[in-house]
Amino acid sequence: MPIDFNQPVIEEFRANKGRVGGYFEGARLLLLTTTGARTGRPHTTPLGYLPDGGDRVLVIASAAGAPRHPAWFHNLLAHPQVTVESGAFTYEARAVVLEGEERDRAFARAMEAEPGWAEYQAKTTRVLPVIALHEIVPDGPPNINASSMGEAIKVVHDAFRRELALIRAEMNDAGGKAGTGGSALGAQLRVNCLTFCAGLHNHHTGEDLAMFPFLAERHPELAPALARLRDEHERIAELVEDLRRVVGDENADPDTARREVERLTEELEAHLTYEEEQLIPLLDAM
Repeated sequence: MPIDFNQPVIEEFRANKGRVGGYFEGARLLLLTTTGARTGRPHTTPLGYLPDGGDRVLVIASAAGAPRHPAWFHNLLAHPQVTVESGAFTYEARAVVLEGEERDRAFARAMEAEPGWAEYQAKTTRVLPVIALHEIVPDGPPNINASSMGEAIKVVHDAFRRELALIRAEMNDAGGKAGTGGSALGAQLRVNCLTFCAGLHNHHTGEDLAMFPFLAERHPELAPALARLRDEHERIAELVEDLRRVVGDENADPDTARREVERLTEELEAHLTYEEEQLIPLLDAM
C-alpha cells in the first residue's frame, strides 16, 4: 500500500497501542518492520495477521491481489530478521516462508476465516506467499509498549480484551452459519481460541510466579487482594480448559463454543477490572 496510506495507520496504531479505525477497524493488525533489500533502511508496514499458536503468527503477501509480491516480502527474503509490533509488545522475529502442504493448509484456514483472501488469490497468477513470524524470545522480560508498570498491566489487559472481542464476534458469526447449515467451527477460529487460551494461561502464570510475589513482599496490605486474584486465576483456568476442550474438537458445535466464550468473557472482564483497580495505583507510585 502507498506510504501516504500507511503512515497515518502506523501513527494511530502506535498512539493507541494497537487500536485503529478506518480500513483496519475490527481486524487483527500488526506492524512489520523489515530491512530494505536494496537500501538497508527500515520499512514499516501495517499487516493483517493470523494467530498460529505458540511463538508465531502468520502474514500473507497478498498486495491485494497485485501481480507482483509486495516490497516487504522481498525485504524479508533478503533479511529474515524483522521487528513486530503487536500493540502491547514489540519483539524481534524470524520470518520463514511456508511451503508445500504447510502453506496450503494455512492459506485454506485463512480463506475459510476471511473470503477476501480467496478474492485476492483469484486476481493474480502468483501463489500468495504465507509467512510465519517466529518470535525470537529475549533473554530478559518482554518489551511492553508502556512507560510504567501500571500502564503495562492496562496495555496487556486491553490486548486480551480486544482479542476476546474479536473471537466473540467470530463465534457469533459461526453460530449464525450453524443455523444455516454449518455444523462446526472453522479451523482458523479454533486456532484463534486455542492461541488466546495459551496466551492467557502464560500471562496468569507469570503474574503468579513473579509480579504477585514482588508486590506481596513490598505491600503486605495487598494480601487479601492478591489472594482473591490468585483464586480468580484458578477459576479462569477452569473456564479456559472448558473452552479448550470444546474447540479442540474438529466437530465442535459453534453454539456450545460461543456459550463457553461468553462465560469466560464475563469472568475475565471482572477479574481484569478488579486487578487494575487494586494494582495500577500502587505500581504507578513505585
